[in-house]
Amino acid sequence: MTDDKQSQPNTDDVSPYTSPDSKKLNDAANRALDHYLSPPEKSKAKSRPSTMFIIAPDVDNESLLAHACETLASINVMASNHAFDLEGAQRSTALAIQQMVSLAELAVNRALDNVDPRV
Repeated sequence: MTDDKQSQPNTDDVSPYTSPDSKKLNDAANRALDHYLSPPEKSKAKSRPSTMFIIAPDVDNESLLAHACETLASINVMASNHAFDLEGAQRSTALAIQQMVSLAELAVNRALDNVDPRV
């Protein structure tokens, strides 16, 4: 016959709240998790773009599109170069990113052509 005490693992009955401060820390951790993991209510959440980096309001569309096109071309080259340093699934992912950048570059080029049609 086995004794129930012998078959059960030896565990201590320890509360996670060994001091009043540990309860405060746990409450703070729960608030932080709720802040980052719980979606905000729509009435409270107001989407405001950051004004840290802004584009001057008087910049014309042709200049904006030309800059976007040059940026996408640079990203395209960087993604392509990076892909050739990789193997397997990582290489496939980098090439997929490069292809999406290429498609965006084509779209921006078309918009640029519509803004300033070449004669």
